[in-house]
Amino acid sequence: SGRQGCGLRRPEEEPLMRAVVLDGHGGPEVLTVHDVPDPEPAPGEVLVDVVGTACNRADLLQRMGLYPGPPMDPEIPGLEFAGRVAALGDGVSRWSVGDAVMAITGGGGYAERAVVHEDQAVRVPAGMALDVAGGLAEVFITAWDALVLRGGLAAGGTALVHAGASGVGTAAIQLCRMMGAEVIVTASAGKLDRCMGLGASLAVDYRSEDWVAAVAGHTGGRGVDVVLDVVGGDYLDRNVNCLATAGTIVQVGVMGGGSATFGLAKLLFKRATVVGTTLRARSLAEKVAVSRAFEQRVVPGFEDGRLTVVVDRRFALDEIATAHAYMETNASVGKILLGVRPA
Repeated sequence: SGRQGCGLRRPEEEPLMRAVVLDGHGGPEVLTVHDVPDPEPAPGEVLVDVVGTACNRADLLQRMGLYPGPPMDPEIPGLEFAGRVAALGDGVSRWSVGDAVMAITGGGGYAERAVVHEDQAVRVPAGMALDVAGGLAEVFITAWDALVLRGGLAAGGTALVHAGASGVGTAAIQLCRMMGAEVIVTASAGKLDRCMGLGASLAVDYRSEDWVAAVAGHTGGRGVDVVLDVVGGDYLDRNVNCLATAGTIVQVGVMGGGSATFGLAKLLFKRATVVGTTLRARSLAEKVAVSRAFEQRVVPGFEDGRLTVVVDRRFALDEIATAHAYMETNASVGKILLGVRPA
């Protein structure tokens, strides 16, 4: 829920937890670990002892003051977590104390405890370590929601995924493979083989190759059904060029810029759709609906081996500034995990 009415100093008898707090906005140095009061589960919520969380691009933007999180005092970033249910709010019936759960949250994931609505919590796949599950929800729910629910991708279709070696990208490649769709990705030269190994049918170096021409050549000029883009900026016009008739561009980030100029006539001619989406801004009811459908349709893929969380590096919560600095190098493939407590 992202709701934590707590300050940095409270009476000693109040239970305290360690959490990453934003002491202003700026570089990684503004991320510091403090003792803050535990959150309390409201009716319908569960309190979770967090074992693991992870770094996401939105966390970097929030740290820099470019992507505000929900109102919190103090401001604790972190969009996802996994752990064990520690306490139940009034009326909770889906979970019991000790259950292993994971979730996306508006904020507050970089902490030893977090709260989430019982219907937004998702069961951890059987056999998966909780620290790994801490890096599952954000990228896999984002990729699945964008490709399938927003983009309409289905078996036999083709997707173009930018930043194929990112957390969202590595999730998207595997989801396409699982559903029987073809996926073309862009990535830097050193990451192309990793993307192919995950199931991409074509991986294009965006720095040295013309990915529009590569898509046209690979699809015989037809184009792709869905584009999943985290870049934005001047990619938009080229994304339209890559679309098949009646295709959809799903914009989930703007790492390359929030403004774009593109050929509107091409959009009309192709009867194309451009969808902008973010999970954080949605209502609780919408987040619950996505989480419930994801648990039913995607979580089994981790249990039978079709899906996996691609882990690049692991850091402890105290190393959060180092983890953010590493993410900013763009060297990672997959997820950068943050260990909060032993499983």
